Amino acid sequence: MELRIREGACRPLFCFEVGFSIDLEAAKRMTTGAERLTLQHREHAGLFELRPPPLCISERAASAVAPFPLGPVVELVLYDFGAASVSYSIPLTESAAELLELSRAVRGHAGLLADARQRITRLVDSLGSAVERPKIAEAVEDYFIFQLTRLEGAPDAASLCADHAELLARVLRAESSEISGEEIADAIEARISFGRHEVALVDWDSALLIGPEPEELRAVLEFANVQLLELRYLDGDLDRTLERSYQLLARRTGWRSLSPASFSEGARLVSTLQLESAVLLERVTNALKFLGEEYLARLYRLTATRLHLGDWAAAITRKLQTVENIYETMSSRASTRRMELLEWVVIVLIALEIVLGLAR
Repeated sequence: MELRIREGACRPLFCFEVGFSIDLEAAKRMTTGAERLTLQHREHAGLFELRPPPLCISERAASAVAPFPLGPVVELVLYDFGAASVSYSIPLTESAAELLELSRAVRGHAGLLADARQRITRLVDSLGSAVERPKIAEAVEDYFIFQLTRLEGAPDAASLCADHAELLARVLRAESSEISGEEIADAIEARISFGRHEVALVDWDSALLIGPEPEELRAVLEFANVQLLELRYLDGDLDRTLERSYQLLARRTGWRSLSPASFSEGARLVSTLQLESAVLLERVTNALKFLGEEYLARLYRLTATRLHLGDWAAAITRKLQTVENIYETMSSRASTRRMELLEWVVIVLIALEIVLGLAR
């Protein structure tokens, strides 16, 4: 039986790094209609939350971003660790074939990305001192969520995934041609269901949410992608820190290398960069709190596995350890230089005393 959509939307999501941190309380006072975002599944309240709760701001959407007719509202979400996201709503038609075409059309769409960046830039500028060290990075993390709220015939999740596996996989992978069985199996492998007629299919750059009331599920997917953006940004920042650290170690030549201050200055710089990176990693990875074994928590773990968040965090931890080793090396060299300098001072003083004695 053909898959027909009675109600649904495509939700393109764009995540940005906008600064070192955001004072959400100050941002709320400066923004009209801003609200704290809470995550609560309809069956289990209070078991899953973000601390502190991010700030959600609704703006009026443009009439269209060619060739897409947009929903009336664009949602902007601010996170205290310096990240922000922009999400749009594109109404779906009933045709599954048009859903596949839309999946291909939204990927890499320059108009949507430009509009999202413009909105974030305008918002950050309006917040002023509420954003510490504001800087909107070039890197952006995009994700595409397809919400099929109501389907014709209300099929159960198991039969839906079995009967329309190839279509669902092609929508997730934005593939116009037929794909192999292995690719289909991989695309729809990460899935989770709560009710009989609902299912969430999670892929590396898109997701399909089939069933009523998908908003809290979308918020979980959004947070996981914000985490991915921050981990990618932090990984690149640590690469630059390591390169700078190696340069500081290598450039000490000539008479300047005899001074302890030459290594102490570099050690202080490396220590500051390491501390900032460690603080950001801690805030990003510990923003999410699990207070029980609940559906949203399981969805988050499934998404984190699909996006390889654990691998990113492990790589960052290794780089932080390398930066710490470099700091210890610089500190050790500075201490050695101080001891050597002190020894030379003692030798000069003794020699001076002998010369003065002989002169008398």
